Amino acid sequence: MAFRDLRNPFFFLLLALATSPVVLAGDPDITSDFVLPPNTNAVNGSFFTFTGMRCLLDSSPPTNFTVLKATMAEFPALGGQSVSYAVLSFPAGSVNPPHTHPRSAELLFLIDGYLEVGFVDTANKLYTQTLQPGDLFVFPKGLVHYQYCNRKTPAIAISAFGSASAGTVSVPKAVFTTGIDDGILAKSFKTDAATVDKIKAGLA
Repeated sequence: MAFRDLRNPFFFLLLALATSPVVLAGDPDITSDFVLPPNTNAVNGSFFTFTGMRCLLDSSPPTNFTVLKATMAEFPALGGQSVSYAVLSFPAGSVNPPHTHPRSAELLFLIDGYLEVGFVDTANKLYTQTLQPGDLFVFPKGLVHYQYCNRKTPAIAISAFGSASAGTVSVPKAVFTTGIDDGILAKSFKTDAATVDKIKAGLA
């Protein structure tokens, strides 16, 4: 009886699931307090300080949507810490186009203004919300999402990420500016090559 159970394909499937290692898609754990850049032996408090956000305090609102990042690329002390930060500045009527962060969820905190935000889940269901100052909204890891300043006043928000390098994949740019053949795009979007060329020209 036990031998026959061993020949059952479901037994092997369950065995494989039970013994396979857990796969994590995030920052690896570190075995030290912090990670120093290559060829660096000693640091002081300056290494743990990022001053790149100071410009926000004295600048006038931008004329285009802008993102000021503090990721591992800009702030090496974040290496191994599984955190990063961005400040998003929205002029009235501007949009942060649909995009994804493949390595982290995003927790957005709206400081000023109003934003319409939304994300699409893997069942193609759209979740939207209009945020006002003081609201937080979470965009799940890897899902397509956007923010839109749909008022006549600007907005500013802070986004926190659970990765030192969350990554950003802009849907319009990834689709239309990376060299995918016009014929493939036209078939995919059920349109013609001339329309694809117009979209590409608008993103150039």
